[in-house]
Amino acid sequence: MNEITIIKPDDWHLHFRDEDMLLETVPATARCFERAVVMPNLVPPVTTAELALRYKERILAARPAGSSFTPVMTIYLTDKTSVQDIKEAKQAGVLAAKMYPAGATTNSDSGVNSLESLYPVFEALAENNMLLLIHGEVTQKHIDIFDREKEFIDQHMVNIVERVPNLKVVFEHITTKDAVDFVLSAREGVAATITPQHLMLNRNDMLDGGMRPHNYCLPVLKRSTHQQALRDVVKAGSPKFFLGTDSAPHAKHRKESDCGCAGCYSAWSALELYTQVFDELGVLDKLEGFASLYGADFYGLPRNTETVTLVRESWEVPTSITLPNGDPIVPFFAGKQVSWKLK
Repeated sequence: MNEITIIKPDDWHLHFRDEDMLLETVPATARCFERAVVMPNLVPPVTTAELALRYKERILAARPAGSSFTPVMTIYLTDKTSVQDIKEAKQAGVLAAKMYPAGATTNSDSGVNSLESLYPVFEALAENNMLLLIHGEVTQKHIDIFDREKEFIDQHMVNIVERVPNLKVVFEHITTKDAVDFVLSAREGVAATITPQHLMLNRNDMLDGGMRPHNYCLPVLKRSTHQQALRDVVKAGSPKFFLGTDSAPHAKHRKESDCGCAGCYSAWSALELYTQVFDELGVLDKLEGFASLYGADFYGLPRNTETVTLVRESWEVPTSITLPNGDPIVPFFAGKQVSWKLK
């Protein structure tokens, strides 16, 4: 097969950042995605309906002329989030709330310290037909960073899913066989997103021969056995797993510093790279479900009606992209060949 046409996909997890950065990130996403779930971990974070609506306006202002791209807004949960905050978010059209354990990833310092205290908020989300999106890692420093996703499942995820049975939960950017197994065995209303980097890479790609900071993301890349579990589950075509790039831009000097900012900026190649993975797995017929159908169905949104076409054509991801402020950014898979291209 040298050409494939699918319903226009959505990205169910990404980071646009803010201000001038939007002039790069919004067009990059709108080129192939109709909708995207926008993460709220700005500085300061998007914690209320009012802040979410203001952020949405800034995103819409950065859309290319004639684009129908629509951001799906979220709010950021903190220890101070109230049931009233959830009600107001629902009234404003916000569809989901994002939970970061405090300190788990970029701009998560305002995240949750006391998860137990948030159960009234989780119940309010369920009552208002909103989703809970979870960055599922514990942050205890004595726990090995490669084990923190599994520990979160054992310590927290099982309880959340069982104690609030009507709550829709998305286990974001899963990285382990443990997470795959958990989602597969979980009740209805539990799903997961999977990134291109976790399907294509394992921790050797970040550490072998020296640290490769542009492959550093959180949750961190895991063993090849975990990578294979992710590839196996998308190959099987379960509707519990769908596309979420976690595309996260950082200027080159921020990635190549002692900060070691976490995130892979994949917006300009993500759909093509997912297609390449599904082609390698021999299941191009499963791509449309993963990219275009399962996420919309889980969120309770209508499926898109437009289509996009990809052709088998080799091209090289640029080694650098210049941001509006002049800073260079190194995109995910920079300088490497991709075998599919958006027509």
